[in-house]
Amino acid sequence: MTVRNVAHDQLRQGHLSLGVGIRTTRSVEVAKMMATAGFDWLFLDMEHGTMSLDACAQISAAALDAGIAPIARVPNGQYAIATRALDNGAMGIVMPHVDTAAEAREVVERLKYPPIGHRSVGGWGPHYQLQKLTTGEAVKALNAANLTVVMLETPTAIANAAEIASVPGVDVLLIGSNDLCAEMGIPGDFANDRLAEAYRTMIAACAKHRKFPGMAGIYNEAIMPRYIDMGARFILSGQDASFMLAGAQSRTGFLRKTLGK
Repeated sequence: MTVRNVAHDQLRQGHLSLGVGIRTTRSVEVAKMMATAGFDWLFLDMEHGTMSLDACAQISAAALDAGIAPIARVPNGQYAIATRALDNGAMGIVMPHVDTAAEAREVVERLKYPPIGHRSVGGWGPHYQLQKLTTGEAVKALNAANLTVVMLETPTAIANAAEIASVPGVDVLLIGSNDLCAEMGIPGDFANDRLAEAYRTMIAACAKHRKFPGMAGIYNEAIMPRYIDMGARFILSGQDASFMLAGAQSRTGFLRKTLGK
């Protein structure tokens, strides 16, 4: 038996895998809403937001039924949170601020079951029909389905991209464009050629080692195609709050311009 991860499926098929940041929403209905909107994965943000582990687990369970992959970002090095998120429905972990291959290897060791890593087997959460599998079958299915995503957010990480990409068990290299630009002294300058060169380096490393390149932090529709055309495929496409604000502003703008006196 295989466990389906829509985000991973899209990547394997060479398509864009589109994610949406969930930072302010706490309702489980967001999973169905974002699936209906056409997204492939939820980016459940426990690094910068105030989302609790319980809220992450509840939304993850709803996402599995809705056909959208729940992927959680945890604070750097917080493996106790990461593994509990995986135990309770998450289909992948985003680990921020990974600068070296040694750090990437630790991520894999903590988040993958043996024989790939050393994650503890603690019973099965809401992951489809795992109760019908033997432990060995379930471990194999989840190791194959879960996405292990490492974020590259410093010039050091970009310089080490090829070594990071070579680590077995890493699935996605995801550039955190906001932090990387800040570290390079060009905060918010997503059209800068230095950032483009960083993307070229990361994408080439992924191509060499058969990993998937990702883009986060860039939501300007005039700039996003530049990095997608280079080869970025795992795309954090926007955030729940900004989508809600844009929709609300569009409606009030329409009403005040058209009907307001």
